[in-house]
Amino acid sequence: MTKDEALHMSETPTAFPWTHGDLTCTGMTLRDYFAAKAMQAAITGCATRGEVGIYSNWAGLAYDMADAMLKAREA
Repeated sequence: MTKDEALHMSETPTAFPWTHGDLTCTGMTLRDYFAAKAMQAAITGCATRGEVGIYSNWAGLAYDMADAMLKAREA
């Protein structure tokens, strides 16, 4: 998935869609969910070792990991 494709997310499944009566919420994308989980794991692992580092780099790395997880689901 290219970064341009990722911006549009139309082909990315949603993580928590729900419908109640006439109200529908698509929830976050599965890519966003995977990225959040990857970032949480990275921050937790580094923080427990005292290696917090630069947070600004982690968002891109988390989405790279999410893209890899989405690709693995296709296999």
